[in-house]
Amino acid sequence: MSAAVAAVPPPPSSSSASESPGRGPSAAPGTGSEGPQRRRLQRLVAVPGRGPGRVNDLLVLRPAEPAAPSSSSSSSSQDGGGCNAHVVFFHGDIQNLRDEMAVQPEGAKWLSWSLEQVALILGRRFPGRTVWVVRASSMYLHMFSSYHNFVEGNLFGAPEHGPYSADFGAFQHLRGLLSHGMERASLPDPLPPPGGASAVPPGFSLTLVGFSKGCVVLNQMVYELAGARADPQMAPFVESISDIYWLDGGHPGGSGTWVTDTPALRELASSGASIHAHVTPYEVRDPMRAWVGREHATFVKTLGELGARLTQKVHFEDEPPSIGNHFRVIQEF
Repeated sequence: MSAAVAAVPPPPSSSSASESPGRGPSAAPGTGSEGPQRRRLQRLVAVPGRGPGRVNDLLVLRPAEPAAPSSSSSSSSQDGGGCNAHVVFFHGDIQNLRDEMAVQPEGAKWLSWSLEQVALILGRRFPGRTVWVVRASSMYLHMFSSYHNFVEGNLFGAPEHGPYSADFGAFQHLRGLLSHGMERASLPDPLPPPGGASAVPPGFSLTLVGFSKGCVVLNQMVYELAGARADPQMAPFVESISDIYWLDGGHPGGSGTWVTDTPALRELASSGASIHAHVTPYEVRDPMRAWVGREHATFVKTLGELGARLTQKVHFEDEPPSIGNHFRVIQEF
């Protein structure tokens, strides 16, 4: 398969930044420093992961320069984290490439949260790290993200979680995407391809970030964790994960927005990864979806009791729930 790389269009001009919801200064950072960043942003088309025909587009934002060694021993620091440190982001509903969003009535209102823009936000949040934005496999009705290459689900992206498999699943597909993506982007010390050497490159570390619907991928990884850690081919990759961020998780299913299964959470707590749960009233205080708040409370409480390395925060809790603040958690976490 050819290494297709697509050009990334320029950001919206600052003159139009306040013309529609989601574009104002309170919704997304300014664009003054984005020129150099955007020149480091590439789109990789149809990158294979694991299994025949399972591909995803990726955006990759290279760091400005290799990160200096950190004086802190914390894996959760916001600085570079090492020259082979990577951040992977899974987006939510509505979010897409900017040109795709611009021609959709609902998407056009939220261009400040396009995939390109989020990559730039994460580049500032995690300087010195390579940022990867995984584009969902499909967008039903141009709105509902589906991650069926990572987890089984319906057209609207509601997941059907399952255990680890050596042939398919979230960990297998992510490792394949990163291996092929690093090769296409000509990054140094790429991951070995799936089925190759089990070891990860020297200094390789991984931070996972899921937002809204994208959290279904993180949840699937939690359910797979016991099997993945027991697989000698996958264990080194899993052990390279330093931090996992859940950002206002949500999906259209009637339950299972947050993992509440105690054995699965015990595995997560014992993994050594730092767990971060950032939410807003839009998800956890919606009376029409009361289970989301209850599940979030169980997730946090259980992990705390199990001794996990856990941080949590409710953002904008004194403001009315809004989809604008739902998106803003990407900027504020």
